[in-house]
Amino acid sequence: MKKHAIIPVFIPHKGCPNDCVFCNQKKITARSSNVTMSEVRNTIETYLSTLEGSSVETIEVAFFGGSFTGIPMEEQSAFLSVAKEYKDSGRIDKIHMSTRPDYINEEILDNLKRYDADTIELGVQSFDDEVLKRAGRGHNSQVVYESSRLIKDYGFQLGIQLMVGLPGDTMEKAVYSARETVKIGPSIARLYPTIVINDTELYNMYMRGEYQPLTQDEAIVRTKAMYEIIDEAGIKIIRVGLKSSDLINENGEISGNTYHPAFRQLVEGEIARERVEKQLMELGLNEIPVNIHRPVKVDIFSCPESFSNLVGHKAANKTYLQAKYPNLSFAFRTDKSIDNNRYKVMIKENQ
Repeated sequence: MKKHAIIPVFIPHKGCPNDCVFCNQKKITARSSNVTMSEVRNTIETYLSTLEGSSVETIEVAFFGGSFTGIPMEEQSAFLSVAKEYKDSGRIDKIHMSTRPDYINEEILDNLKRYDADTIELGVQSFDDEVLKRAGRGHNSQVVYESSRLIKDYGFQLGIQLMVGLPGDTMEKAVYSARETVKIGPSIARLYPTIVINDTELYNMYMRGEYQPLTQDEAIVRTKAMYEIIDEAGIKIIRVGLKSSDLINENGEISGNTYHPAFRQLVEGEIARERVEKQLMELGLNEIPVNIHRPVKVDIFSCPESFSNLVGHKAANKTYLQAKYPNLSFAFRTDKSIDNNRYKVMIKENQ
């Protein structure tokens, strides 16, 4: 049962004079014209026609696509007033927006309070000042700490978005960004591997040989390290990788083989495999002599929501484990009592 649904309202490139090297909002949102209030209402109504009466517990209207708090205050208020009407009537539960860390101040937050907004996500990208500079962000990391403190002091739910593999980024810097995120203590986080989108400065850097995108394996390794740090701190990771069919035109708009539609499952599948193998070693099952006639039967459990990660993308984990441990006969099962992204290995009784 889906518990949470977001109604996305895209405001392309509004409020953001900065052209970060990785960004081309026209490519990301597939439109460049202004969004009218009637379009906002139509978007909300279209989604609600499916969501109302369903089993979804929480419905959010979320303003994405640009730096929401950077647009003129009267425009912010106009968008927020529409969302607030739906919240006041009980048809939606929360109001959500994304913005830049340097577009947060008390006046902005006072206005967001006035319209009963709930969640503010900051596009932090990195806590390393050199990475921020090379990405063309136009601010340093200190702004992130200041804006995060203000948002939390005002009682909003804070979200932090990080990117993996920007120019100048390294594994050490990625891990540092994850640890600094934990120190700030947001409620939610997103992790995005850097994608080379055509008609961006990053694309030009790539074509000139000045920037090399991470390979898929490198992106998984770095993202996995960040994921585990943030996840272990109890911060909910609501997105890993771009959700793309509706956000990116895959036919000629991205370059460098940096995009994968199931990137989150690739990352979480790797984590699942490592956690399972650790338990196999702790139980000494990796040292059992091979006996193909009487393999030891082993049950591996996950909650239903994590079962696809346990098995792996295209059953990669299942294939891997069966090939590496021919002395074991695996059965993959679900157990609702197990936490998400946690796994339990047990030797089957009555061998």
